[in-house]
Amino acid sequence: MTAMTLATARQRGAASSGGRFLRVPDVMKTTGLGRSTIYRMVAAGTFPQQVKLTVQASGWWQADIDDWMRERLAACPLRP
Repeated sequence: MTAMTLATARQRGAASSGGRFLRVPDVMKTTGLGRSTIYRMVAAGTFPQQVKLTVQASGWWQADIDDWMRERLAACPLRP
């Protein structure tokens, strides 16, 4: 079996050792939040800010989303 090149991994959306940028559909799937809720929370400062990738594209750094989810889980009063 041939090892996947970095370029192929990026095209397939695989994370590199440093992480990857997530677009809105990926953030929605990962967090369970809707598009409007994500942008509302970004505006309120309660969700990580997206990064401008190109003139027309922006995304969230995966580690920032993972950290936000861990913080939310840790703040849950029902969690033992």
